Amino acid sequence: MWGEFRAFLTKTNALALAIGVIIGAALGAVVTSLVNDIIMPLIGYLLGGVDFSQMKIVLQPAIDPAKEVAIRYGQFINVVIIFVIVALVVFLIARSFIKEEAAAPTKECAFCKEQVAEAATKCRFCGSSL
Repeated sequence: MWGEFRAFLTKTNALALAIGVIIGAALGAVVTSLVNDIIMPLIGYLLGGVDFSQMKIVLQPAIDPAKEVAIRYGQFINVVIIFVIVALVVFLIARSFIKEEAAAPTKECAFCKEQVAEAATKCRFCGSSL
């Protein structure tokens, strides 16, 4: 059973997926720190000292901040910025590793004018011999 499990991990994409999840979690932590510790303070400074993480609409005030009911839209802005940066980084990584395959050579059918494979002897659209 252990041999089959080891074969499953090494011969399928399970190992690559696990590595991707681990690297993704680490990347998420780095991007979260980048946004919270560098980007948002800079944006707040440029906008006149605004702290986005403290921006909220209080619906029900309370003495204890943990029991306060509020819409924390500033935190939402931080999370959206984090998402956009992570999506951009994932896009750039995927674009560098995933290359589109070259299109197979085609020729035009003389009868229906559709594109068919160059090696085809019969048109798959109209059925005529090429």
